Amino acid sequence: MTAAVIMVQGTASSVGKSLVVTGLCRLFRRAGLRVAPFKAQNMALNAAVAADGGEIGRAQAVQADAAGIDPTVDMNPILLKPEGDSRSQVVVLGKPSGSMTAADYHRHKPELRSVVREALARLRARFDVVVIEGAGSPAEVNLKDRDLVNMDVAKAAGARVLLVGDIDRGGVFAAFVGTMELLPPEERALVGGFLVNKFRGDPRLLDSGLDFLRERTGVPVVGVLPYLRGLRIADEDSVSLDHRRRTRRAAPGELELAIVRLPRIANYDEFDALEHEPGVVVRYVDRPEELRGADLVVLPGSKSTAPDLRWLRASGVADELGARAARGDPILGVCGGCQMLGRAVLDPDGVESDEAEAAGLGLLPIVTRFRREKTTARVRARPLAMLLGAGGAGGAGGAWWGRSSTASSRTTACAPRSSRGSARGAASRNLPVRRSRAARRSTTGSPTPSRSTSTGTSCAGSPGCAFRARRWWARERVAVLPRRRDVVRAPRRLARERSARRGACPGRGDPAVRAAVPRDRACAG
Repeated sequence: MTAAVIMVQGTASSVGKSLVVTGLCRLFRRAGLRVAPFKAQNMALNAAVAADGGEIGRAQAVQADAAGIDPTVDMNPILLKPEGDSRSQVVVLGKPSGSMTAADYHRHKPELRSVVREALARLRARFDVVVIEGAGSPAEVNLKDRDLVNMDVAKAAGARVLLVGDIDRGGVFAAFVGTMELLPPEERALVGGFLVNKFRGDPRLLDSGLDFLRERTGVPVVGVLPYLRGLRIADEDSVSLDHRRRTRRAAPGELELAIVRLPRIANYDEFDALEHEPGVVVRYVDRPEELRGADLVVLPGSKSTAPDLRWLRASGVADELGARAARGDPILGVCGGCQMLGRAVLDPDGVESDEAEAAGLGLLPIVTRFRREKTTARVRARPLAMLLGAGGAGGAGGAWWGRSSTASSRTTACAPRSSRGSARGAASRNLPVRRSRAARRSTTGSPTPSRSTSTGTSCAGSPGCAFRARRWWARERVAVLPRRRDVVRAPRRLARERSARRGACPGRGDPAVRAAVPRDRACAG
């Protein structure tokens, strides 16, 4: 039996196609149908690992979750991961097939078209319904002869098309009419309805406009979706970060996280959960002055580590990160961000760029070397507070926690899994032990020997690695001390204590901490 299909296309990018597909998948699942999402080609740096180990767009993984199934590479057979303005890494059926320019990619379209057809056929053989998502707009006349993801898929599958428009941006009626006018008659006949998305206000104000669309195009408006705030569904690309530049600064008693918006930022949706935390303000910044005053600065992942390192230095953000580390303020590096905090990034095979070696920021004693084959795996995360309470150790290597400065460095790394996770047992097996902030500030010593890392690393480059420990998560577990009040603190209490410390004498009343504070920061008397 071949599955029924419905396709969701849009008048432009970021109009809400992915959200509509997610909703339809959940709707069909609740109706008792076996449903799966599908997107022939996705251009995104937010990627997920499918059940079969390959990479797909994060949006398709979310849609699969809504459908109640594990994601597979057939749901997104082609993933394009931009490496610059005219170049992308091409991932076919979950595996990288090379880096191509736009011209190179278009020359490969005929063979890739067969990959798309076969992936969709496999899904239709397994499920009752397949909800297909388009990309951008089907009316891009300059790309019409090379279409691989919109009307080309709809015609091959015999799918009726639901066209989504974003009224919040304005011009939705012109977008609907213009799209229909630019489609040839055989494709226009596939459009079964319009869907107005992101509407605010009284829907009755739309009545005359909806009637106009029906009279002008002959296509009905099948629904009007309200503007939804606080969605916990991952965005597909960094276009959605534009509106977050206007995020306010944290008020007294709140925690502020500043995430560096790298030009080629990747997997930034990993931080979305923090935006929904009460008392937390998350800001995406790209100027050095915007980092000042933040409780935590996050250096996120990047698809092109060496070019983004150049940008950090050219923009002045690198200098600000160095100054922050020297002050002992917390910095968290995730994946490519962790690699940038190290001493060097080596890419002799040209996996990410033409630079064989790039100097890192030198805040962590690590060196990263890229390999041709990327290792991807699905993992389960546990709240860090649970680990602190249990004192367990475990997980693979690849996470660096510690403090770095020009004078000294003490860094710990994840250890192999162990069922005996006490502090004493960890010490006897040379496992890293999680210390309180005060203890780490008072500790000096020789740097831990350098270690090569691959992709998927995460690290904290300062004494603040226990920052918001009650709600933070860790992909790799670490050996930790038993629960202590100076490590696990309620977020609001942590914010109050940090506010109280601002402007106070560093280390006052604590000889161990005061001894670790540079003389030029010590208080008189």
